[in-house]
Amino acid sequence: MTSVLVLNGPNLNLLGTRQPEIYGHTTLADVEDMCAAHAETHGFAVTCLQSNHEGALVDAIHAAKGKHDGIVLNAGAYTHTSIALHDAIVGTQLPVVELHLSNIHARETFRHKSFIAPVAVGMICGFGAAGYTLALDALLGHLGRTT
Repeated sequence: MTSVLVLNGPNLNLLGTRQPEIYGHTTLADVEDMCAAHAETHGFAVTCLQSNHEGALVDAIHAAKGKHDGIVLNAGAYTHTSIALHDAIVGTQLPVVELHLSNIHARETFRHKSFIAPVAVGMICGFGAAGYTLALDALLGHLGRTT
């Protein structure tokens, strides 16, 4: 069975309360439930993890090799700063779909640069919590699975 890791970075544990005008009112628990329901409906396995710590995210990417077929990654602010996440993705050679709740290209200029994008198979941004199911479907398509 296809297995996907949904990995969330810093401050995503505050979803639903942190800047809801940008990120919406959906909580991280809601997102994880939505991903689990989507996986059940479409016949794949999903594991959801969140950490505010860059090293823990790197460790999770490393641990995904041999366990998961791909990763949906919302690296939060680490998107714009973390060469370590970039290198972890390259090192594991797992396909990654980069995900952002907001449209990072319509926000502050420092958010326009992504260290993940050059090593991701694609990016979903600007669709709020619905982006998670879009990213899962895109990753499954990349893996040759249809939803």
